[in-house]
Amino acid sequence: MNRTRVLAAVRRPESAAVAGLVFAAILGWVLVLLHGVAPQQPADAVNWALDEYRRSTLNLALTLMPFAGIAFLWFIAVIRAHLGSRDDRFFETVFLGSGLLFVATMFVAAAALKAALLLDSPGAPLPQEMVAYAWSFANAVLAVFGAKMAAVFTFAAATAGLRAANLPRWIAVLGYLTGLSLLFIPPLPNLAQFLFPGWVALVSILVLVRRRERA
Repeated sequence: MNRTRVLAAVRRPESAAVAGLVFAAILGWVLVLLHGVAPQQPADAVNWALDEYRRSTLNLALTLMPFAGIAFLWFIAVIRAHLGSRDDRFFETVFLGSGLLFVATMFVAAAALKAALLLDSPGAPLPQEMVAYAWSFANAVLAVFGAKMAAVFTFAAATAGLRAANLPRWIAVLGYLTGLSLLFIPPLPNLAQFLFPGWVALVSILVLVRRRERA
């Protein structure tokens, strides 16, 4: 298979759908893991690094998070390539920028927690204030700022899909409702955090169904 055929296969809508499903599955798993080890009260944040089960579960979540980011970048790239020729530059720029910022918030939050785990050791434990700060910082970056960027991405993607006639109106409406939930409901309930990967998965399934029908 030559390079041209490989690039054409990577840019096909099916590849975006697969990447979207992979992203939704991994991010959903990461959220489940994080909710399982999250401190129930702010005062408990000083003790999260002392529990070996929490440390191992969190390490697994942090190991998976970069793969979710890679899959999401692939999803963005392919969808943007198919919307860019028919949509205006405004929505294309908002779509791309918000998606990149969402991935950046994921990686910053993961880096903060990973650094705390690496620095905290039995022989040289971190001060409790630093452990609590690492968790609070990561939670704020991901649950507050990351959620806002996911909301903007959903708004832009739903609008671009409607303008290009690539999305049914009901999926676009679900996208707007998801964006509003992520944007205006502080703090997010546990189930609301699954709205964004759920909507991406729904769009990905739609792409696969449509391609199969055309084939």
